[in-house]
Amino acid sequence: MKPIQWFPGHMAKAMRMMEENVNLSDAVVFVLDARAPAATYNEKLTAIAGSRPVLYLLNKWDLGNADTLLSAVKGAGKHVYPLDATSPRGKNGLVSAMNAVAAEKAQRLKEKDMARPLRFLVAGVPNTGKSTVINLLSGAKRAVTGDKAGVTRSKQWVKCGAFDLMDTPGTMPPSFANQTLARRLAYIGSVNDDILELDEIALALLQDLLEIAPAALLERYGIDGGTPLQMLEQVCTKRGFLLKGKEFDYERGERAVIDDFRKGKLCRITFDTVDDAREAGLI
Repeated sequence: MKPIQWFPGHMAKAMRMMEENVNLSDAVVFVLDARAPAATYNEKLTAIAGSRPVLYLLNKWDLGNADTLLSAVKGAGKHVYPLDATSPRGKNGLVSAMNAVAAEKAQRLKEKDMARPLRFLVAGVPNTGKSTVINLLSGAKRAVTGDKAGVTRSKQWVKCGAFDLMDTPGTMPPSFANQTLARRLAYIGSVNDDILELDEIALALLQDLLEIAPAALLERYGIDGGTPLQMLEQVCTKRGFLLKGKEFDYERGERAVIDDFRKGKLCRITFDTVDDAREAGLI
């Protein structure tokens, strides 16, 4: 597979902006994707936080199966909270988790008689749901959201009750030393599809799903094994993606597999392991 690299110019600019503005924040909320927590962990963003407390959100919890990783991150002494930011039921727990991570700062402000909201910088790689988290806290659509990587391009401060939140652009590391994790970023939509070979991504995704969630492939597409290409042909047959002469419409099949996974139509899946999280520096 062709190596995946994606670090457009606006991301370098975003990193500089965060470095310049992090001093305005009391704490940092780092949004990860529960389907790939290690892949969506960017050590450079954590370094920007410096000594400020960090809350790690395992967002899209409803799409992942990350209980083991959640326990491992907690065991490493980090503040972490599982969240489905599209559901309003997660708001109260998230507010409590944010108050807990910034409790010392809040106490110092109280002692100095400084009545102001706690300020959080919200960061993460593209398409992990940063803006959706902000909209959940604000109770309104204050931040721009989308299912394509790179929707947020500039910082914006949003007032959310007791908090002021800085929404920041999604930012990747400048290079991917681990191409397995890079491939998983492509699966979840954190890498711009326009720069990817989607046929390679779809075939790799089918192979990984066969190893991780074979029952989901059988239920959704009738797949019970085979090479990645044979599995894709089974998807095309099941969904009726055929061209004239009954040739397979591979492109429609590829996009269907990727879309079905991203929309949670297969099952709850987490690709990353505790070892992956350890290698990435998350634990």
